[in-house]
Amino acid sequence: MEQDLLTLMEENASKFSKGQRRIAAYIAEKYDKAAFMTALKLGQAVGVSESTVVRFASLLGYDGYPNLQRAMQEMIRNRLTAVQRIEVTEDQIGQEDVLTKVLGSDMEKIRKTLESVSPEEFESCVSAVTGARRVYILGIRSAAILARFLAFYLNLILPSKVHYINTASTSEMFEQMLRIGKEDVLIAVSFPRYSKRTVQGAMFAHKRGARVLAVSDSIRSPLIPHSDYKLLARSDMASFVDSLVAPMSLLNALVVAVGLRKRNEVSETFEELESIWNEYDVYDTGSER
Repeated sequence: MEQDLLTLMEENASKFSKGQRRIAAYIAEKYDKAAFMTALKLGQAVGVSESTVVRFASLLGYDGYPNLQRAMQEMIRNRLTAVQRIEVTEDQIGQEDVLTKVLGSDMEKIRKTLESVSPEEFESCVSAVTGARRVYILGIRSAAILARFLAFYLNLILPSKVHYINTASTSEMFEQMLRIGKEDVLIAVSFPRYSKRTVQGAMFAHKRGARVLAVSDSIRSPLIPHSDYKLLARSDMASFVDSLVAPMSLLNALVVAVGLRKRNEVSETFEELESIWNEYDVYDTGSER
């Protein structure tokens, strides 16, 4: 997306007014800040009116400034360093009322994720998982939290079919995927900054004929070219802390849907587990209080 936006600005440079040239220069030089500014703030930063910024977006072919802003965010999504993320977070949130702003942002991500996920595509993902011979699950760094959550519950629903890829090196990842094949599904989870190893795992599985379900944030994710299915969750906060609320909610929905497809088996499994948990006093029931 970076090349597309920069090319658009270059191709239309001769049409820019003096103020619009300042906007283009600011975006090119300070993309990490511009991508998270409103039209009003961007205009103030370069000394032009909000309407000038909106006309600039239209001149580039975008249907309003929000679409230009999304293009800028896509451009830098996988390029912000941790230090830049801290700076952007401070600009966006500041020091006051962090709780309200962060939780409000997370709620908005869930809402937008719900609006963007196709029910038909979601059902296709559920069918792929329930019908697979084996289900491999791969997630690295912060995405490992999502992968572990998914593996924990799917292992209860699909016993002996789920393989969580626990890897500390690239060679170990391939060793654990050695027997992946045409009847299997790999669920690959990655969000910005995208993990190269996760992308390599998706490529490997795809070449072996396995179906790949990409869990990511955008159709521009590097996982998408190697996937057969996709579940996209919004994760737009440019913070040094990755916001995983919407992805976790989407995976929760996947677990519930798979569980409903396997209702009888799940009931039998949990009846047995409840008996074991009671026998070995796994949970605190509060009976001695």
